[in-house]
Amino acid sequence: MLSKIWKKLCILILIVACLFNIVLKLVDRVSFNKEAVESAQYMLTQQEYERDKENVIK
Repeated sequence: MLSKIWKKLCILILIVACLFNIVLKLVDRVSFNKEAVESAQYMLTQQEYERDKENVIK
């Protein structure tokens, strides 16, 4: 009898933890627009770095 109660309690805690994890991921997710802008800025920075690197070698 006691084991059934503990099993149900553990399953309930597991479900709550999973739902909490999913909700946190949805709330903290970065918008697509912001992600695209940051990606473009990173690519431009890398391109400028490569260009500067080539100029130093020449």
